Amino acid sequence: MNSILEDLYYGRWRPDESIKSSNSRTRQINRQISDYMAIYKKNLTEQDFEQLEKLFELVGESNSIHEAAAFMHGFRAGALMMIDVFSGEKEVL
Repeated sequence: MNSILEDLYYGRWRPDESIKSSNSRTRQINRQISDYMAIYKKNLTEQDFEQLEKLFELVGESNSIHEAAAFMHGFRAGALMMIDVFSGEKEVL
């Protein structure tokens, strides 16, 4: 079994790709998005639909940047908590 640090170094660990939502609302929303895209593809000109697809790509890129920032923030917060735990006063039970 590889270490997480080795997987991270070699690019085999991509937490953004391994997240699977168990929330049924997510599946419902994704289904609605697909339905709307099919409607837009049918009713819009090819050029207008391409612009809509580009908009979705930009929104996806923006979301990805935000997710990366949230991941780093959460990781840093967790590390700070561990520092606090290990450097805090030692309590005697």
